[in-house]
Amino acid sequence: MAKEAFEIQHLSPDLTWPDDRRIAVVFNLAYEMWSPGVTSGVGPMGNVLRDGLFDPNADSYGQYNATHGIPRLVDILERRGIAATLMTSGRVAETHPAQLRQFSARGHEIVAHGMAQDMVFPTLTAEEARHSIRRSTSLIEGATGHRPKGWISPRVTSGPDIQRMFAEEGYAWHGDVIDADLPYLQRFGEAEILAIPMSVEFNDLPHAMRFGRTPGQFVEMFRESLDGIRRQPPETIILDIFAHGHCYGRPAAAWAIDEIAALCKADPSLWLTTRSQIAAHCAQARKHAA
Repeated sequence: MAKEAFEIQHLSPDLTWPDDRRIAVVFNLAYEMWSPGVTSGVGPMGNVLRDGLFDPNADSYGQYNATHGIPRLVDILERRGIAATLMTSGRVAETHPAQLRQFSARGHEIVAHGMAQDMVFPTLTAEEARHSIRRSTSLIEGATGHRPKGWISPRVTSGPDIQRMFAEEGYAWHGDVIDADLPYLQRFGEAEILAIPMSVEFNDLPHAMRFGRTPGQFVEMFRESLDGIRRQPPETIILDIFAHGHCYGRPAAAWAIDEIAALCKADPSLWLTTRSQIAAHCAQARKHAA
């Protein structure tokens, strides 16, 4: 795809979160599925089967996400009174519509996450990308009764050409950037969309699969980071917690998400929020600055 031209408008550097808080925390649960016949790229065995063979072990590992892992993680956050940001594949909406509808009705934010985890935008044509966006949106709306406001791509991977499509398809925000700390507005001619950057430090998959760290280290890393941030000059930031149902949605690790949620809930200086709430807050800030 050709490189897309767009304009950026940064928000006021004096932006703070509600009640002048500085740190927003978002709990992102990866509610993912893969295309039929395609498996998760990671699994507990580590060694990939040769010659592109279908791996039933990796397939079973990934299937756990929607059937057991995400329900457990959602229950944990609900017990702590925290709304989850559910990054939801179109395939999930297609195959588990009742469960998705229930999560939405219980106050969790349903965010579009592409049709399937293997359908990463750089591997798709422009026509395939547009179809993925529209089909995912339609399936989620059909399951929940509500059109999703935000989009986070598989692998948090899209470029301006795709982000223009998000804007054209009516999305208010996307989370496919990691190049800033605060949200900024993207303008593609008449279309515009708020880019809300992701922070990358607290993600269970690389933590466990790439670096071999423990759930306890996950909790301690978050605790240490909060302490360290507070020793620095104050900044307005977003901290993202990522949990995948097939990784930290399992009993031996899900307790780590519970401990982080409890730590956050006990701290009134933190704004426990969703990206759509961040987008709404930024819209109000822009309105007052105009």
